Amino acid sequence: MFGYITPDKPELKIKEFEIFRGYYCGVCRAIAKQAGHRGRFVLSYDSAFLALLLDSLNSAPVSGKPGRCLIHPLKKRFMVDYGDVLEFSSDINILLAYYNLKDKWQDEKKFFSPLGLLALRRGYKRVKKKYPVLVGDIEKGLSTLHELERSRCGQMDEASEPFAGIMQKVFEYPAEPDSVKKILGWIGYNLGKWIYLLDAYDDIEDNIKRGAYNPLVIQFRYGENENVESFRERIKKEVEFILVYSLSEMEKAFSLLDAKKNKGILENIIYRGLLEKTRQVLEMGAGCDEKPL
Repeated sequence: MFGYITPDKPELKIKEFEIFRGYYCGVCRAIAKQAGHRGRFVLSYDSAFLALLLDSLNSAPVSGKPGRCLIHPLKKRFMVDYGDVLEFSSDINILLAYYNLKDKWQDEKKFFSPLGLLALRRGYKRVKKKYPVLVGDIEKGLSTLHELERSRCGQMDEASEPFAGIMQKVFEYPAEPDSVKKILGWIGYNLGKWIYLLDAYDDIEDNIKRGAYNPLVIQFRYGENENVESFRERIKKEVEFILVYSLSEMEKAFSLLDAKKNKGILENIIYRGLLEKTRQVLEMGAGCDEKPL
């Protein structure tokens, strides 16, 4: 996962922020339980959002208690209790992080990737055995994505489709009945498209320097005589249109969801946080600022 899904913190009530952070801490503890303490380095805001969203379908009050952790050992903070939602969200975090590290090692030979893969190996094997159908769908989507990247696909809609499909499968997997599954799947699909394209825009400069694949660089024909910043500015409006459209489709789907709790936090993230993150990346290239909450 990429860490782009964050709330608009200044607009959250103090209690709401503590609850969001409680899910974040809860997923962190779940990752440690499933993959060991070393696996916590892959913790993402995205998995906290997934847990928050899935748990909103349950009418039971948010359950948790104050606790300490390795990152914040001096002061206790609210942590959501371990349960099925946190376990699933942490499993998805481990799974997608493992594939991401594997991809970075194969394509970029990032030196930290083998260490990360080793730290996640136990958790990855357990998750793969636990969700064989879902893992099969994810691996099929990643295979399609890699083929598009190898063929230097120059259409951002086509290039973003496999990851959007992966997120659709992830979000709809635990849902019942089918009507809820469809809504969650559409939220996941549009969120996946937004993440992929936002990350592509965020990585333009780095990808150009390394000669790495980027669908935006190919589709909009970056030229060697063109300044990177002028290129970003030239394509910004067209990319922004697709990003905002994806968020609007996600918002429409969320409006159909019967959220029984956490609604204020979810509305903050979906209606404000994601738009603010879009603005940051488009205007300043702020990108993913994943830090412990």
